[in-house]
Amino acid sequence: MTLTSLDHVQLAAPPGSEPALRAYYVDVLGMTEVPKPPVLAARGGCWFEAGEVRLHLGIEPDFRPSRKAHPGLRVTGIEAYARRLTAHRATVTWDDNLPGHDRFYSEDPVGNRLEFLEDQPG
Repeated sequence: MTLTSLDHVQLAAPPGSEPALRAYYVDVLGMTEVPKPPVLAARGGCWFEAGEVRLHLGIEPDFRPSRKAHPGLRVTGIEAYARRLTAHRATVTWDDNLPGHDRFYSEDPVGNRLEFLEDQPG
């Protein structure tokens, strides 16, 4: 018996936020929305994928974004990715406290914290 991989990360979002989430995760991050099974779609929220990365956004009536918890998303071309987010008016806060990595933090439109990181060359 062994854990083999991470299937997805679920983040919470407030009711009615699906249009803003779609605009951010598809248009800004470049992910693809995937259909939820009908029984789960009735609960609201949305699912997104990019390669092996899967993020599920579930609706939580008394939603409050976490100030610390977050997914760490590996990217290639982190400088260009940061410029892309900035061009879409998303915050980009660089952090050099993880040796061997370039990384920054941002937030989705409902305040979920996201970490973006790339290994430094060499």
